Amino acid sequence: MKHFGNLLNPLSEVEVLLRILLVEDCPSDAFLVREAVSSFPAKAHLVTARDGEKAFQLINDFHFEPDMVFMDLDVPKLDSFEFIQRVRASQDIPVIVLSGSVDPADAERAFKMGAREYIVKPIQVDEFFSKVREAIGRWSSHALSRGA
Repeated sequence: MKHFGNLLNPLSEVEVLLRILLVEDCPSDAFLVREAVSSFPAKAHLVTARDGEKAFQLINDFHFEPDMVFMDLDVPKLDSFEFIQRVRASQDIPVIVLSGSVDPADAERAFKMGAREYIVKPIQVDEFFSKVREAIGRWSSHALSRGA
């Protein structure tokens, strides 16, 4: 797939196999996800939003079509539960929730809203990288089956 100049990738032609949206308000956690994504063997274009409202605008208003979304549970303005509900109402985009909460009720609610995975943080960096890469591997095949 080729993307040509647009708001997310201006004035260039870049071959991108995966489009990943990261919704994370903590810079250090965003850095860890970026590092994990960059270590994945396939090329990926990672777009970051610091709150749920901006993430929803990217998808809804700017027509960014991510193959998957990694989203912190407690981002500002539009939390992951509401974001998942809105996105899943019209699109089949896998949402992987990243959370510091080990409360099973949070994970259960995320899954009921339509989250595909729930990764608890903080965990060891190597384990976190591994879990993110595994999720990308699982959902990249979903993206290819959708015709990405």
